[in-house]
Amino acid sequence: MGVLSFLIFSPLVAAVLIAVLPSSLRQSYKYIALVFTLIQLIVSGWLYGQFDNTASGINTADGFQYVEQVPWIHLSLGSLGQLEIDYFLGIDGISMPLLVLSAFVMLMAIGASWNIEKNLKGYFALIMLLNMAVMGIFCALDFFLFYIFYEVMLLPLYFLIGIWGGANREYAAIKFFIYTLFGSVFMLLVIVGLYFSVINPNTGAHTFNMLYMMDPSHYVDGSFFAWFNNYNEVLGIPARLLGFIVLFLAFAIKVPIVPLHTWLPDAHVEAPTPISIILAGILLKIGGYGIVRVCVSIFPDAVTYSNWWLGLIGVVSILYGAFNALAQKDLKRMIAYSSISHMGFVVLGIASLTVEGISGALFQMISHGFLSASLFFLVGVLYDRVHDRNIYNFRGLASLMPKFTVFISLAFFASLGLPGFSAFIGEAFVIIGAFNAESVGSGLPRWMAIAGSVGILLSAAYFLWTLQRMFFGQTRLKGGEEWALVLEKDINWRERIVIIPALALALILGVMPFLFFDKLNSSVVHLVSIVSQYL
Repeated sequence: MGVLSFLIFSPLVAAVLIAVLPSSLRQSYKYIALVFTLIQLIVSGWLYGQFDNTASGINTADGFQYVEQVPWIHLSLGSLGQLEIDYFLGIDGISMPLLVLSAFVMLMAIGASWNIEKNLKGYFALIMLLNMAVMGIFCALDFFLFYIFYEVMLLPLYFLIGIWGGANREYAAIKFFIYTLFGSVFMLLVIVGLYFSVINPNTGAHTFNMLYMMDPSHYVDGSFFAWFNNYNEVLGIPARLLGFIVLFLAFAIKVPIVPLHTWLPDAHVEAPTPISIILAGILLKIGGYGIVRVCVSIFPDAVTYSNWWLGLIGVVSILYGAFNALAQKDLKRMIAYSSISHMGFVVLGIASLTVEGISGALFQMISHGFLSASLFFLVGVLYDRVHDRNIYNFRGLASLMPKFTVFISLAFFASLGLPGFSAFIGEAFVIIGAFNAESVGSGLPRWMAIAGSVGILLSAAYFLWTLQRMFFGQTRLKGGEEWALVLEKDINWRERIVIIPALALALILGVMPFLFFDKLNSSVVHLVSIVSQYL
């Protein structure tokens, strides 16, 4: 078993182990999940340290490391040729940091799950199954295998929200499931179309190999998605542009972009804290990763025709999410809308089609991953004590919870893009890339970069206003003395152990961003060089 297979399937072993242990050992379930996730983080960290920064070639095997490729489903189809599906894994500078982020956020989620009491066996088994699917998505290089992991991810999340969530958990779970399934059904149609358009040069069979899909030389002349084949159209739309749009929408639901965002606030409000951590820290990044790995890499010709619209979508998401965050009374819903705004920077950076913009977008994904996880964890700390999240029901918390106030202040300042923290680097590079896009011919106007900058100002407004309303001034609590007695206990050691590494990462990457950019640069430069051929 290769190291990537170990990362993917070790959580499955944990899930099976939890499932077969008797209920009399229910307190051991969380320790099993903790140990396996910690091992996963150590292994992914080791991979990150061993990763060769100089490797490039996003549409060749040379650009991927730790590759595992084994024939999986090879069937003769008679006159139709041969069905070829491989167990094909590999990582490059784009997927490598996301593997580490996923392991880190999963460990945070396990730490936040320590007080879960309802059906521990099912809860921890489902989290480990979700862990497996997420790791598989970031490693898969066969589109069929990618799709399987992508679909497997839906079921654990549906049950984790629907069973362990709040009062309206069934509505939130169904809404999340329908939105995501809607996108993935149409994604499957494009995957099949790509399969019949691409040939493996070694076997002559059609293939789901994503690296071949990224290379024009492997497409069948006259096939539906053949490159530069203008006579294949649907409703007047060129086939390759249509395929790009369908795949973009499927992944954009996960980002999520406006107007496909409405599932996110509902899911966050109803989900238990650990699942909110996973949703914000990992699931949203799968959407951004899918756009870069699949949409841009397989359809670089189509992205150059539509990047103006992508930039507009990014700007709308930034501003709409920020204005909605300003209007929220529920602290968790406010952070959910802030995530929509911050992920809008990811779309804007990708739309710039510049090295700075795409690098900034990927850096923003990593930064937002552990910062949003930190914010939802800290909201959960407060909610666990008084079961209330209404911003106006709290005032003067700093005098009752000084340590908690320090942590949430750091998380707020880091998230609003204060220099010295990671979010500043990501947003700054996106703005630079968007501002520079016009000069390199991608057609993205500079007013989009300016509009994105306004989103940064708005994020400072809603974070600082929330901080002022809840934590400073004369102490006033809806629950009165009863709440005060509970909140005076402040943040405990378990909670500090979970939150301190995440905030430390925000500071480390803010001061030393080269730790990320060094791993990423070769892959992004190669991707931009391919896309620039069609500008």
